Amino acid sequence: MASSGSGRGVIFDLDGVLVDTGWAHRQSWYDLAQREGLDMSDEFFRDTFGLQNYAIIPRLKPGIGPKELERLSDWKEQRYRAILADRLELADGVETLLEDLKGHGFRLAIGSSAPRENLDVFWHPLGLARYFDARVTKEEVAEGKPSPRTFLKAAEKLGLPPRACVVVEDAVAGLQAGVSAGMAVVAITTTRRRADLAQADCIIDRFAELKADDFVALLNGR
Repeated sequence: MASSGSGRGVIFDLDGVLVDTGWAHRQSWYDLAQREGLDMSDEFFRDTFGLQNYAIIPRLKPGIGPKELERLSDWKEQRYRAILADRLELADGVETLLEDLKGHGFRLAIGSSAPRENLDVFWHPLGLARYFDARVTKEEVAEGKPSPRTFLKAAEKLGLPPRACVVVEDAVAGLQAGVSAGMAVVAITTTRRRADLAQADCIIDRFAELKADDFVALLNGR
């Protein structure tokens, strides 16, 4: 049974999937907007969650130049990391699922649109290296989600073809990226309604609903 995942991989998004960070991203965006005199709303936050900053900030501040965009993006991410510093924990049920997947021979990766520093905040404190064989962050791809490049790069690092991988996502842009990459997609309703995630192969409300055998069945069914 331990070899049932051999030659198969699972690629997890970071924010809203492995870690519950939506609240910290929301606060950092509101803090940035207040600091810069920009309009921010919960609707805007929901609509753009999962996109990279280069796609979000020009919608907050149309006509912004590249240097100013980089400055605002850096400030927002530094603020996010500061807010998050005292609340570093995996989402409920994630560790049990990761243990099960590893026990069944799955290769695991993180495919995130976040900067490397954001992943590093969690990497050592949460012991993620013992689970994950590869990681891809925004610095390694030319286009963020919904482009499939992040997930294709992760599959390449795992040494697996896209068809042998399952993506786990919460954001619409990430779901679209997984579909475009030719991968099976599991969507979790941490930041979106089920109706928004209808394109996924499987939709869950919590990780306790999943086991490694479900991923095997999902890939076999394709």
